[in-house]
Amino acid sequence: MTTAQPSTLPITRGCPHAPPDEHRRLREEAPISRVTLPSGMTAWAMTRLADIRAMLTDPRFSSDRRNPNFPLLLKGQRVLPPDFKPAMIIMDPPEHGPARRAAVGEFTVKRLAALRPRVQEIVDEHIDAMLAGPRPTDLVNALSLPVPSLVICELLGVPYADHDFFQGCSSRLLSRTITQEDRMLAVSELLEYLDGLIAAKDKEPADDLLSRQLAKSDDREAVRSLAFLLLVAGHETTANMISLGTMALLERPQDIRTIRDDPSKTPAAVDELLRYFTIAEFVTSRVAVADVEIGGVTIRAGDAVVTLGNIANRDPDVFDQPDELDIERGARNHITFGFGAHQCLGQNLARMELEIVFDTLFRRIPDLRPAVPLDTLPYKNDANIYGIHEFPVTW
Repeated sequence: MTTAQPSTLPITRGCPHAPPDEHRRLREEAPISRVTLPSGMTAWAMTRLADIRAMLTDPRFSSDRRNPNFPLLLKGQRVLPPDFKPAMIIMDPPEHGPARRAAVGEFTVKRLAALRPRVQEIVDEHIDAMLAGPRPTDLVNALSLPVPSLVICELLGVPYADHDFFQGCSSRLLSRTITQEDRMLAVSELLEYLDGLIAAKDKEPADDLLSRQLAKSDDREAVRSLAFLLLVAGHETTANMISLGTMALLERPQDIRTIRDDPSKTPAAVDELLRYFTIAEFVTSRVAVADVEIGGVTIRAGDAVVTLGNIANRDPDVFDQPDELDIERGARNHITFGFGAHQCLGQNLARMELEIVFDTLFRRIPDLRPAVPLDTLPYKNDANIYGIHEFPVTW
């Protein structure tokens, strides 16, 4: 079940609505196959939902990025040194469980319900500005980027005046066009800022995630790692989903009418958009620490594994007519947020933001429309993240 010549990943999407043809070929001909990563490493790529779920719930696959065989997804990227203090996302049991439990309380239904009015206020403020401003306007800069940035700053207790700094660091960290030295400089700058912010919260705690985490833990480095993870992962992906989701819905006016007439259908629409676009090519990565057989393939100890979520989320064995966008599909069994113990901590926050944005945008600007043909939009496929650079809209 291996290919004679390993494919090289990532592969630029030729169509904004579909995974690359090469991903389809892999799923059909070699669902678990050898691929070459941008770093030059080889890895097993998984393309079927059942295989990926089996792998992500098997303790014989490690998330520890200090392992010298862990898959490196960026050119010039290096394995973390053995003495690196692991963050939650790269922990294995037994360390991972307590670290996740310490943070999961920040994303409970009750906590998110308390945050919801503020998210609604943020969205309304930006739509107010759109309506009062010039037309056409760029949806990316007017709504898609600032809303998730403000929400994550609100959650963490970060001054929004610093959001341009975070956005710049995040873009540099995710880009595959910069050098490793520049990427590490962005990491250093962000960690230095967080050190100062944590010191300030120590002196004057407030009602925010950082202050609450500091009150519960003496491990300032663990709190910093959590903040770093949320800042980098908490807005870039959501921002891209706002733009892509708006684009898809504008192409389907009947779907806009459906959620506008019955907002109770918006959560299902959001999950279907998340499945349909799967903006991260590599949903997650692991390294085997023992020999494992999955899907008829023996993966040896030390082998790297990557998951091609954008094709797995269109697995015909799981989803009926998987290449169709069906906002009433009602399927939350996609792996856009991963699966298993490391499933995205902030997934329900992202869902809430998207629900509020789509409900509010199409209710308040019912005649919203693209200002340019959708097939001329400047799409991006930077590193592992797919999205839109600019999205001119008018009304």
